Amino acid sequence: MGAKRMIVIGLDCAPPRLVFDRYRHAMPNLSALMDTGTWGSLRSSEPPITVPAWTCMLSGRDAGELGLYGFRNRVPHETALRLVDGGDVHVKRVWDWLGEQGFRVAPLFVPLTSPPTPVRGQMVSGFMWPGGDSPWCFPRELESELVDRVGPYRADVESFRAEDLDRIYRDIVTMTKQHFEIAEQVWEAKQPDFMMMVEIGLDRFHHAFWRHIDPEHPRHEEHNPWKHLGPEYYGLLDERIGRLCAAAGEDTAIMVVSDHGARAMRGGFCINEWLIGKGYLSLREPPSTPGPLDHSLIDWQRTTAWAEGGYYARVFLNVAGREPTGAVAPSNVRAVRDELRRELEYARDERGERVPVLVRAPEEYYRQTRGFPPDLMVYFDGLSLRAIGSVGGGRVVVEANDGGPDGCNHDWDGVFVMRGGGAPARGFVEGAEIYDVTPTILGAFGLARPPGILGRDWTL
Repeated sequence: MGAKRMIVIGLDCAPPRLVFDRYRHAMPNLSALMDTGTWGSLRSSEPPITVPAWTCMLSGRDAGELGLYGFRNRVPHETALRLVDGGDVHVKRVWDWLGEQGFRVAPLFVPLTSPPTPVRGQMVSGFMWPGGDSPWCFPRELESELVDRVGPYRADVESFRAEDLDRIYRDIVTMTKQHFEIAEQVWEAKQPDFMMMVEIGLDRFHHAFWRHIDPEHPRHEEHNPWKHLGPEYYGLLDERIGRLCAAAGEDTAIMVVSDHGARAMRGGFCINEWLIGKGYLSLREPPSTPGPLDHSLIDWQRTTAWAEGGYYARVFLNVAGREPTGAVAPSNVRAVRDELRRELEYARDERGERVPVLVRAPEEYYRQTRGFPPDLMVYFDGLSLRAIGSVGGGRVVVEANDGGPDGCNHDWDGVFVMRGGGAPARGFVEGAEIYDVTPTILGAFGLARPPGILGRDWTL
């Protein structure tokens, strides 16, 4: 067994070119881990979204196997979507396997751990905690211990897609400091063998400030008052990583990972506007103002397909017997889907210019498709365009996000850094994938990989 104890620090939305290049000078503690360990890009899940990516990482299962295709999933026999929570995870995660072998575990702030579930140790729910009187710790008495130490729990930053950037930054910093204080407290007081924390603050920082810190962003303004915040916030993360590593000691294996990366968002592709223009989606009447697609306005008997927007587009066919008012015969689904796929792959904007589009059919990519997968998964311009689900704007490609001010979209590659745990110090490596994390953690504790999971063990 290589590791006596292990800490995994998850940085949601950490891109390699910022962590390893642009802001490495502001991160001496992370640089020290890189200099004495193994590091490189970490290919994300498909789709590269917080949900399902962290669960893919910690279970060794792809999104199709999990039946998780984003923050919201289809409700069977309806066209509506609902927000997922921890109850939608039906597979073991790495702390479950460790706990079964007698190791004490402490997953902290990991997405889809709300409501918290019993573990052999402690659990603190992540940013999807609904607040109020809902439990956010296991065991429940841990809540009062932590509140006495750090004050009321800050699971997330309110309204991080807004214009009051000074307030947003203060809230991100306050939340980040509290999360690391909780991690230090749990590590010292509860003595887990395995502790993992996920800091959502970096994701919120990127969405709010990317265009202000990235001089290559198409809407960057050189003399904006926030351009200095990149090295400042990355430096804060590094300082807290350093404190946690110091508390851990040299015998503790350290891993730093991210679920996906980030990149400049130059605008959005209005997928439902495009479907309307191509005759796939019909409305009973034009919307009076631009806004989200109101399903009550859809003429379902004349509609072949509609879509949900977000970091990528989920396109659903209106299939007879599957949707409440289906218009596509089941025997014709493949032909209609293939035709729609071909048209999407040659999509053009208002000026007639090609928009690079990647289209996938879930069953062609995933090992298995559970739940309610989309019929097509669509990514626009290498993720530099977000998928816009709103209608009524009259344009296909727009500059603004329909969910509020936002400067970045997700990207395919996150980061992977590991030191200790019996893993050889390989320096820079290529080819690491998000599915490698679970077998590598288990390998660090001398445990065999469970049958059927994906990924490579980097301790070998």
